[in-house]
Amino acid sequence: MADPIGRYKTRFGRNFKAGKGLPQVSTDIDSVRAYQFEVHFNGVPATAGAQEEDYTLAAKQVSPVMYGVDDIPVHRGNDILFYPGKPSLEEITVTFDNLYLKSTTKGLWEWFKTTYDPLTGEVAKNSKPGGGGTFKANKMEIILLDNTLTPHSVVAAYGVWPKSWRTAELNYSTNDFHTIEVSFRFDFLDNFKVGSSSIT
Repeated sequence: MADPIGRYKTRFGRNFKAGKGLPQVSTDIDSVRAYQFEVHFNGVPATAGAQEEDYTLAAKQVSPVMYGVDDIPVHRGNDILFYPGKPSLEEITVTFDNLYLKSTTKGLWEWFKTTYDPLTGEVAKNSKPGGGGTFKANKMEIILLDNTLTPHSVVAAYGVWPKSWRTAELNYSTNDFHTIEVSFRFDFLDNFKVGSSSIT
Protein backbone atom coordinates (compact mmCIF):
# COMPACT_ATOMS: atom_id res chain seq x y z
CA MET A 1 0.00 0.00 0.00
CA ALA A 2 1.35 3.42 -0.96
CA ASP A 3 2.39 5.73 1.82
CA PRO A 4 -0.22 8.55 1.83
CA ILE A 5 1.99 10.81 3.91
CA GLY A 6 4.94 10.35 1.59
CA ARG A 7 2.77 10.93 -1.49
CA TYR A 8 1.30 14.06 0.04
CA LYS A 9 4.75 15.38 0.89
CA THR A 10 6.02 14.65 -2.61
CA ARG A 11 3.08 16.22 -4.46
CA PHE A 12 2.09 19.07 -2.20
CA GLY A 13 5.13 19.83 -0.08
CA ARG A 14 7.85 22.38 -0.77
CA ASN A 15 11.52 21.88 -1.46
CA PHE A 16 13.52 24.90 -0.35
CA LYS A 17 17.08 25.53 0.67
CA ALA A 18 18.22 28.98 1.75
CA GLY A 19 20.22 30.79 -0.90
CA LYS A 20 19.13 28.45 -3.70
CA GLY A 21 16.15 30.20 -5.23
CA LEU A 22 12.51 30.53 -4.21
CA PRO A 23 10.50 27.70 -2.66
CA GLN A 24 8.53 25.67 -5.20
CA VAL A 25 4.97 24.91 -4.08
CA SER A 26 2.74 22.39 -5.87
CA THR A 27 0.13 23.87 -8.19
CA ASP A 28 -2.12 20.81 -7.71
CA ILE A 29 -3.93 22.66 -4.94
CA ASP A 30 -4.46 25.86 -6.94
CA SER A 31 -8.22 26.52 -7.18
CA VAL A 32 -10.75 28.71 -8.95
CA ARG A 33 -11.17 32.06 -7.26
CA ALA A 34 -14.71 32.91 -6.17
CA TYR A 35 -14.33 36.45 -7.50
CA GLN A 36 -13.17 35.52 -11.02
CA PHE A 37 -16.32 34.87 -13.02
CA GLU A 38 -18.59 36.21 -15.72
CA VAL A 39 -22.32 35.74 -16.28
CA HIS A 40 -23.47 35.40 -19.91
CA PHE A 41 -27.07 35.42 -21.15
CA ASN A 42 -28.06 34.00 -24.51
CA GLY A 43 -31.42 34.43 -26.23
CA VAL A 44 -32.99 37.02 -23.92
CA PRO A 45 -36.42 38.07 -25.28
CA ALA A 46 -36.03 41.00 -27.67
CA THR A 47 -38.48 43.17 -25.70
CA ALA A 48 -35.99 43.29 -22.81
CA GLY A 49 -34.37 46.28 -24.52
CA ALA A 50 -30.73 45.86 -23.41
CA GLN A 51 -27.71 44.26 -25.01
CA GLU A 52 -26.87 40.82 -23.62
CA GLU A 53 -23.27 41.91 -22.99
CA ASP A 54 -24.61 44.71 -20.76
CA TYR A 55 -25.86 42.08 -18.31
CA THR A 56 -22.41 40.49 -18.29
CA LEU A 57 -20.79 43.84 -17.54
CA ALA A 58 -23.22 44.62 -14.70
CA ALA A 59 -23.35 41.24 -12.94
CA LYS A 60 -21.36 41.42 -9.68
CA GLN A 61 -22.66 38.58 -7.49
CA VAL A 62 -24.26 35.17 -8.01
CA SER A 63 -25.98 33.08 -5.37
CA PRO A 64 -25.11 29.38 -4.91
CA VAL A 65 -26.55 27.16 -7.66
CA MET A 66 -28.39 24.04 -6.51
CA TYR A 67 -29.97 21.15 -8.42
CA GLY A 68 -30.99 18.07 -6.48
CA VAL A 69 -33.71 15.48 -6.07
CA ASP A 70 -36.33 15.02 -3.37
CA ASP A 71 -36.36 11.88 -1.25
CA ILE A 72 -38.99 9.14 -1.49
CA PRO A 73 -39.08 7.43 1.92
CA VAL A 74 -39.81 3.70 1.90
CA HIS A 75 -40.86 2.13 5.22
CA ARG A 76 -40.24 -1.56 5.83
CA GLY A 77 -40.99 -2.67 9.36
CA ASN A 78 -38.61 -0.78 11.63
CA ASP A 79 -36.42 0.34 8.75
CA ILE A 80 -36.65 3.38 6.50
CA LEU A 81 -34.92 3.60 3.14
CA PHE A 82 -34.70 6.48 0.69
CA TYR A 83 -34.94 6.54 -3.09
CA PRO A 84 -34.44 9.48 -5.44
CA GLY A 85 -37.63 11.20 -6.55
CA LYS A 86 -38.53 14.36 -8.44
CA PRO A 87 -35.87 16.98 -9.15
CA SER A 88 -35.61 19.95 -6.81
CA LEU A 89 -34.30 23.24 -8.19
CA GLU A 90 -33.46 26.43 -6.32
CA GLU A 91 -33.58 29.90 -7.81
CA ILE A 92 -30.39 31.63 -8.97
CA THR A 93 -30.13 35.20 -7.73
CA VAL A 94 -27.86 37.58 -9.62
CA THR A 95 -26.98 41.04 -8.33
CA PHE A 96 -26.40 43.66 -11.04
CA ASP A 97 -24.80 47.09 -10.76
CA ASN A 98 -27.19 49.90 -11.70
CA LEU A 99 -24.97 51.28 -14.47
CA TYR A 100 -25.29 54.88 -15.68
CA LEU A 101 -24.45 54.35 -19.33
CA LYS A 102 -26.15 51.02 -20.00
CA SER A 103 -29.79 49.95 -20.15
CA THR A 104 -29.25 47.07 -17.74
CA THR A 105 -31.85 48.07 -15.15
CA LYS A 106 -34.49 48.94 -17.75
CA GLY A 107 -33.74 45.75 -19.67
CA LEU A 108 -34.09 43.56 -16.57
CA TRP A 109 -37.40 45.24 -15.73
CA GLU A 110 -38.73 44.82 -19.27
CA TRP A 111 -37.65 41.18 -19.23
CA PHE A 112 -39.43 40.66 -15.92
CA LYS A 113 -42.55 42.19 -17.46
CA THR A 114 -42.57 39.38 -20.01
CA THR A 115 -43.04 37.06 -17.03
CA TYR A 116 -45.72 39.19 -15.38
CA ASP A 117 -46.71 42.72 -16.37
CA PRO A 118 -48.06 44.53 -13.28
CA LEU A 119 -49.59 47.26 -15.47
CA THR A 120 -51.75 44.96 -17.58
CA GLY A 121 -51.94 41.77 -15.48
CA GLU A 122 -50.66 39.67 -18.38
CA VAL A 123 -48.68 36.53 -17.54
CA ALA A 124 -46.00 35.29 -19.98
CA LYS A 125 -47.41 37.71 -22.53
CA ASN A 126 -44.82 36.81 -25.17
CA SER A 127 -46.11 33.22 -25.23
CA LYS A 128 -49.48 33.44 -26.88
CA PRO A 129 -51.79 30.40 -27.13
CA GLY A 130 -50.83 28.23 -30.05
CA GLY A 131 -47.11 29.03 -29.91
CA GLY A 132 -45.04 32.03 -30.84
CA GLY A 133 -42.63 33.95 -28.66
CA THR A 134 -41.20 33.09 -25.27
CA PHE A 135 -40.41 34.78 -21.99
CA LYS A 136 -37.41 32.51 -21.39
CA ALA A 137 -33.78 33.05 -22.32
CA ASN A 138 -32.12 30.10 -24.01
CA LYS A 139 -29.24 29.93 -21.57
CA MET A 140 -27.45 31.60 -18.68
CA GLU A 141 -23.80 30.68 -18.27
CA ILE A 142 -21.79 31.29 -15.10
CA ILE A 143 -18.25 31.14 -16.45
CA LEU A 144 -15.46 30.50 -13.96
CA LEU A 145 -12.06 31.92 -14.89
CA ASP A 146 -8.60 30.66 -14.03
CA ASN A 147 -5.74 32.79 -12.69
CA THR A 148 -4.99 34.10 -16.21
CA LEU A 149 -8.67 35.09 -16.69
CA THR A 150 -9.13 32.29 -19.22
CA PRO A 151 -12.50 30.45 -19.05
CA HIS A 152 -12.01 27.28 -17.00
CA SER A 153 -15.48 25.77 -16.48
CA VAL A 154 -19.13 26.65 -16.88
CA VAL A 155 -22.36 26.24 -14.93
CA ALA A 156 -25.07 26.51 -17.59
CA ALA A 157 -28.77 26.93 -16.85
CA TYR A 158 -31.28 26.47 -19.69
CA GLY A 159 -34.78 27.89 -20.06
CA VAL A 160 -34.09 30.88 -17.80
CA TRP A 161 -36.69 33.45 -16.79
CA PRO A 162 -36.85 36.19 -14.13
CA LYS A 163 -39.09 35.40 -11.16
CA SER A 164 -38.46 38.52 -9.09
CA TRP A 165 -36.91 41.98 -9.52
CA ARG A 166 -35.74 43.98 -6.51
CA THR A 167 -33.78 47.17 -5.98
CA ALA A 168 -31.18 47.56 -3.27
CA GLU A 169 -31.79 49.73 -0.22
CA LEU A 170 -31.11 53.45 -0.59
CA ASN A 171 -29.41 54.96 2.43
CA TYR A 172 -27.36 58.15 2.94
CA SER A 173 -25.08 56.37 5.41
CA THR A 174 -23.89 53.69 2.97
CA ASN A 175 -20.84 53.93 0.73
CA ASP A 176 -21.60 51.55 -2.12
CA PHE A 177 -23.06 51.43 -5.61
CA HIS A 178 -26.77 50.87 -6.09
CA THR A 179 -27.74 47.41 -7.37
CA ILE A 180 -30.63 45.45 -8.85
CA GLU A 181 -31.26 41.91 -7.62
CA VAL A 182 -33.03 39.47 -9.93
CA SER A 183 -33.97 35.88 -9.09
CA PHE A 184 -34.14 33.46 -12.01
CA ARG A 185 -35.85 30.13 -12.47
CA PHE A 186 -34.51 27.57 -14.91
CA ASP A 187 -35.50 24.22 -16.40
CA PHE A 188 -32.23 22.32 -16.88
CA LEU A 189 -28.67 22.56 -15.60
CA ASP A 190 -25.24 21.44 -16.77
CA ASN A 191 -21.73 21.80 -15.36
CA PHE A 192 -18.70 21.19 -17.56
CA LYS A 193 -15.14 22.18 -18.33
CA VAL A 194 -14.77 24.59 -21.22
CA GLY A 195 -14.84 22.73 -24.54
CA SER A 196 -16.39 19.50 -23.21
CA SER A 197 -20.17 20.16 -23.25
CA SER A 198 -22.43 18.34 -25.70
CA ILE A 199 -25.20 20.92 -25.25
CA THR A 200 -25.21 24.25 -27.08
